[in-house]
Amino acid sequence: MSNVSAAAIAQAKEQLDAHTREMVKWHFSPETGSPFWLEKAKTYSFDPLQDVNCFDDLKKFPLFEDDWFRGGPVRRWLPKGLEGKPLYVFETGGTTGIPKTRLVVEDHWIDYEQFSHTLPDKYFPKGSNWLMLGPSGPRRLRLAVEHLAQYRGGICFCVDLDPRYVVKLIKRGNIKEAEAYKEHVIDQVMTILSAGHDIKCAFMTPKLLEALAMRLINEGSSIAEAGITGIFGGGTEFAPQWYRNCVEELLGPDVYITPTYGNTLMGLACSKPFDPADNYKITYHGPQPRAIIEVVDFKDYNRVVGYGETGRVKLYTLTKELFIPGFMERDEGERELPCEKFPWDGISGTRPWHEIAKTTTVGVY
Repeated sequence: MSNVSAAAIAQAKEQLDAHTREMVKWHFSPETGSPFWLEKAKTYSFDPLQDVNCFDDLKKFPLFEDDWFRGGPVRRWLPKGLEGKPLYVFETGGTTGIPKTRLVVEDHWIDYEQFSHTLPDKYFPKGSNWLMLGPSGPRRLRLAVEHLAQYRGGICFCVDLDPRYVVKLIKRGNIKEAEAYKEHVIDQVMTILSAGHDIKCAFMTPKLLEALAMRLINEGSSIAEAGITGIFGGGTEFAPQWYRNCVEELLGPDVYITPTYGNTLMGLACSKPFDPADNYKITYHGPQPRAIIEVVDFKDYNRVVGYGETGRVKLYTLTKELFIPGFMERDEGERELPCEKFPWDGISGTRPWHEIAKTTTVGVY
């Protein structure tokens, strides 16, 4: 059973319904909406401004197609209410081909400021310097983690990392080269850690965290001895077995790690506070009301599965910059009960959707 009150769950739902109405009004009003959605609205058999009065009404929209994000002009996504502000464009993932691009104004700052409030100060001390060990280039992660460090009063040290190159090497079967590239990335980290920058916090993908931990162990040191006390991790497969091994073997009792699940479209889903009684199960809760994760039936994407049941991840993003009324992610998992910290549904066991899992190449994530 969930340890959260019915009143807290009802309040969260009320807040979500109100936020949905506000965002639909913003994106579909001629004064504030984006060219893309104002055009798209003309093709619907309903009027978003009149007929969407709660979150469940978003099911009236057809599913969002990710190909809409491939190619330009990217300005068609800019709401008129945000014109004149400096713009960013971020690409998703480490795949090749024409990438999906997302136009951003401030969402990457807001998402990570909200996430900052979930981090324990004991392990992520305010004013500490950070290490960013993840994809750089056109992905938002670098600027987002850098903003997180600045928001908490620190400075962020980054490495150069191109995940697309890693995926190419793996697809070609150049495993030795992929390993050499990983070593090149870890070399950069070792140089930063040896330079006396007093780094206490870090972002790392699971594979790179493991590679760094093993390098330090081989050199008679450890992540804790390098001075790092808090790590936030993100990657496609943060499995319980790996999590347990990481905590017990690679990090030890003095280093705190918090897993996250996220992407360029939704921001960050935080993990439920760690509970050993849960057998290292990792449950993520989306950053409601700005983004919502549902676990839905594999055959009927408008039906949420029961608690503990397996389904595909359906994502909604409701910010002033981005409106996504239902997008099918390439992940699956189990639906989890609300918790005290996050009084709305969660998801555990996230992994690549079984229909594409065999064709997906996972590189540095």
